Amino acid sequence: MTICRVDGLEHAFGSVTALDGMSFTVEAGECFGFLGPNGAGKTTSIGILTGQLTPDAGEVEVLGLDPTATPVETRHRVGILPEQQPPPSFLTPREYFEFVGQVRGLEEATLESRIDTWAARLGLHGKLDTLNTDLSRGQQQKVMITQAFLHEPELVFIDEPLVNLDPLVQEQVKAFLLEYADAGNTIFVSTHNIDVAAAICDRVAIVVDGACRVVTEPDGTADALRHRFLESVERGASQGMPAGSGEVSGE
Repeated sequence: MTICRVDGLEHAFGSVTALDGMSFTVEAGECFGFLGPNGAGKTTSIGILTGQLTPDAGEVEVLGLDPTATPVETRHRVGILPEQQPPPSFLTPREYFEFVGQVRGLEEATLESRIDTWAARLGLHGKLDTLNTDLSRGQQQKVMITQAFLHEPELVFIDEPLVNLDPLVQEQVKAFLLEYADAGNTIFVSTHNIDVAAAICDRVAIVVDGACRVVTEPDGTADALRHRFLESVERGASQGMPAGSGEVSGE
């Protein structure tokens, strides 16, 4: 079942074109990778998919909703981990989680149980009552990961999830993402890290210059995906590929 559909999205910031015919679909229960260099249009796409930006043209559907027409309902139903966005500095992690839980309509007992589970998973127990501004960047990233999954949404958008995390926690987070998708949920992972995409994603969209050039199935190793990525980027640069002309492959 298609849980997310993007067709011909266009978006510009002034004279700068961010999306130029972006098209792809995401199926329920998969970990979908969105791989591209900086400035390829990944974050702009997530902004539109989560109702934070309005496209100039094209169609988008998320969980059967049009996020452009119903941005609040869309954001209520999904989880969002923005790229390198710190949690509110004037709150502690516990206070922030309680706020998120209330907004998401979680019962108090359920909320407390999930806070405890995530604190144990990411080693936050000793930091729950410390102001977010006093946490390290890695600890702040753990807080932001937690808030995205606290209400256990069926679809989660995560932008560079492993940034600022030490190698051990990176492996723990990758294992959790695989488990979460295996349980029937859907994860949309935006990244420029080829190793991460190859390790955890069922399918990977390679994004170049605001358009999806290739959708491929990695074999669990980074070498083939790295070759495909570099080939797509170099071919787009040398041939000036028009938007939407990329192939769709199951390799």
